Amino acid sequence: MPGTTVTPRALVVDDAAENRMLVSALLIQQGFQVDQAADGEAAVEAAEKTSPDLIVLDIGLPDIDGVEVCRRVRSFSDAHVLMLTAQDTELDKVVGFEAGADDYVTKPFSVAELVGRVKAVLRRARRAATAPPSHAAAAAFAVETTRTFGSLTIDPLAREVTLEGKTLELTRIEFDLLDTFTAEPRVAFSRAQLLERVWGPNWFGDDHLVDVHVSNLRRKLADDPRSPDFVCTVRGVGYRMGAGR
Repeated sequence: MPGTTVTPRALVVDDAAENRMLVSALLIQQGFQVDQAADGEAAVEAAEKTSPDLIVLDIGLPDIDGVEVCRRVRSFSDAHVLMLTAQDTELDKVVGFEAGADDYVTKPFSVAELVGRVKAVLRRARRAATAPPSHAAAAAFAVETTRTFGSLTIDPLAREVTLEGKTLELTRIEFDLLDTFTAEPRVAFSRAQLLERVWGPNWFGDDHLVDVHVSNLRRKLADDPRSPDFVCTVRGVGYRMGAGR
């Protein structure tokens, strides 16, 4: 019906009931319909059944851990994933981001911090579905929008990337970074600029996050960071797109 708004849906995953209730209450205050799961297997099943917009996921679960839950969910969902953990090491962060998490909050956290992180994650909205164009229009549009850098091809409309003819499986953040680089290949982007473009203008957090995701992207592009063909480091500035190979 015209004017009808869709209530966003969240899934809160934590084996501690008090934590689930706290996070769920905060999300309900933010306008979410909330489902809960107490272990990893139940979380994967719930995510597949309810198609949440946001998943707040504790890493320390009693059966399969949150990282593995995130990997499994990423095989069928592009939900925003905010991980909760009692650890705050670089290794933990890298593993979480590699699994497809969007952000990371360390326990104990304040109400303001969690709400702020949720809002920041949600600013990176999933692309809205649009009606498919005609075959002729799609072909013409593909000519204009498909970008090629050597053996790498990026189709922003389809959000598809191929390398040497093979489709790459990128996370949403990895694709958005590559989309930013390839849209303006001669521009050297600072980490702050990338945070603003990919994570949103009101993002707050460590800009090291950019380095982690660029490292993941380079690995999938088989790009040697010492002599990259695609994502090049600009000393003292940040990153830009290379010519490819």
